[in-house]
Amino acid sequence: MEKTNQQKVKDFLINNGVIIVMFILVIYTGFTSDNFFTSNNLMNILMNMSARLVIALGIAGCVITAGCDLSAGRTIGLGACLSGMLLQRMDYSGKFFPNMEPMNVFLVAIIVMAICAAFGTVTGFFIAYLNVPPFIATLAMMEIVYGLGLMITGATPLGGYVKEYTNVANGKFLGINYLIWIAIVVAAVTWFIFNMTRHGKYMYAIGGNPQAAEVAGVPVKKTLILIYMKAAAMYGLAGFMFGAKAGGASIQTGYGYEMEAIAACTIGGVSVTGGRGKVSSAIIGVAVFELLKVALQYLGVDANAQYVAIGIVIFVAISLDIRKYIAKK
Repeated sequence: MEKTNQQKVKDFLINNGVIIVMFILVIYTGFTSDNFFTSNNLMNILMNMSARLVIALGIAGCVITAGCDLSAGRTIGLGACLSGMLLQRMDYSGKFFPNMEPMNVFLVAIIVMAICAAFGTVTGFFIAYLNVPPFIATLAMMEIVYGLGLMITGATPLGGYVKEYTNVANGKFLGINYLIWIAIVVAAVTWFIFNMTRHGKYMYAIGGNPQAAEVAGVPVKKTLILIYMKAAAMYGLAGFMFGAKAGGASIQTGYGYEMEAIAACTIGGVSVTGGRGKVSSAIIGVAVFELLKVALQYLGVDANAQYVAIGIVIFVAISLDIRKYIAKK
């Protein structure tokens, strides 16, 4: 039975309720608070979004295959610490490698992404070949990465970075911060992978029905490994970005960001039931979360109460996603 226009409008309002409410909140905040609708505030929001978008784009592939990645936050912390170790000044008293010259910033980013990708490959192997549920496999990897990070750093914060590294966060090209450019490039590459490659088609097929995909000739195991490897590489890049922005890092950097990234993907339209989601979904979700945080700050909401608001948003977003899945069935 075909839906009436009124039913379609009702479904649209319900399914996108979180985004609509956030939009209204942002408009209200803008008209009741000074300096909200300014170019500086917009740039700050985009800066805060940049690394979180990279995380969300990585985790989106896992969610599209009806999986998850609980190791993201700890991998970010490891990536931030590894970046810091290789980019400390020679005259810094707390230098991790006292006799080692700081490496090239671009090379460090590649090295960190490769190391983190190795952990993602192991996770993907256990999920693909040993049929370990993604929740359990990534939970185990979360503990492994965290433990290794504590052992490597001695639970000591890092600092004293070379100017070339901190300039990744402070420098600009065409008036736009480098961190934002990095996020744009990652988003463009991810869009190409999702929409223009066999890997992307395989990913959606696995999310829709892994058994049917395997029968159809999709290399399910190889694809899953690549998805988790690619995601972990992005977490490493995000850690690199966070370290540059903060001018320091610890193994706690990125703690809990995986939950926010999963929620952001869901809000934007990446389904936790698998098979659905776009790059734009991650962008929308991350924007909603950042705008929510900034709006609550401008409205003077207690910092602790903001966690409650974010939790409610996550509850509602997941509920609406399940509602859409049930309605589709």
